[in-house]
Amino acid sequence: MVKTILGILSLLVMLSCSTAVKENTTKPDIMETNKKNLGNLLALYPKPMTVVGAEVGGKVNWLVVGHTGVIGHDRILVSMSKSHYTNQGIKKSKRLSVNLVSREMLPKADYVGSVSGATVDKSEVFAYHIGENGTPVIDASPLTMECEVVEIYETDGFDNFICTIVNTYAASNVLDSDGKLDYTKLKPVLFEFPTYSYLATGEIIGKCLNLDKQPGMCAKKPMTADGIVRLSKIEVYPQYLDEYIKYATEVGEISLRIEPGVLTMYAVSEKENPCKVTILETYVSRKAYEEHIASEHFQKYKQGTLHMVKSLTLSDQTPLNPANRLNNFMQ
Repeated sequence: MVKTILGILSLLVMLSCSTAVKENTTKPDIMETNKKNLGNLLALYPKPMTVVGAEVGGKVNWLVVGHTGVIGHDRILVSMSKSHYTNQGIKKSKRLSVNLVSREMLPKADYVGSVSGATVDKSEVFAYHIGENGTPVIDASPLTMECEVVEIYETDGFDNFICTIVNTYAASNVLDSDGKLDYTKLKPVLFEFPTYSYLATGEIIGKCLNLDKQPGMCAKKPMTADGIVRLSKIEVYPQYLDEYIKYATEVGEISLRIEPGVLTMYAVSEKENPCKVTILETYVSRKAYEEHIASEHFQKYKQGTLHMVKSLTLSDQTPLNPANRLNNFMQ
């Protein structure tokens, strides 16, 4: 009898523990409880704002399109409401151009998105030329893709043009020294659908698939009483200018990325005389400056450029209004 009672008590204890464990495993994650379910909201924004160019009824027409996408590495998607006048021209010719929008051309782009080509002649809103594939290319656009329509996928209320890219035209001022696109120079306007707002692109915060090797900028310390604001004025021998710029760019990037005591390392050159370089250097303290000049990356720059520098002047500055300084540090 005693053994039976003890067996029942043991079973109850086991069941009690099992229930407790089960309740603990089904407890929702704390992050999930802090999120609000917005339903089936399409929230994949912002997207690059574009102006699509096409010929409709023998005349060029422009239309703002905010719904574009990438399909694999050889196709793009241009999604347009079936009600748009432009669609009929694209369906007939199977050609269109996709023009990225810069800030300068934004007012005109906004206009062509507010009126219909069925009632308003928009052909002369932008200065343009006909590209090699026969589509209108906006002269002011920093980047234009001429496209061939290979398939039209229809959804409720939309014609979705799946396109291959035939030609890509880029302005020289959005290319790097190797002739490749530099999106820090291109800075296309972004479009956000839910609030119908235009946004600007942000800065590069790291290299994809390489953040563990090259993390973003480290947290910065606040400026102390013995902080340094300095203008380093450098004249470089012309034959070494390109090489010097590489050294200066590297040391500035590394210093800002890994040194908490380096707040600014901003180098500029004179337009009329590129060999004259001025660097705005800001250090949170005298100690931070001493640590900087003792660092491996600074010594690489210093020793590597000694023969390139014709003259060097270090000019410490006094801020006229310290309240206006940049506090680019994180607590």
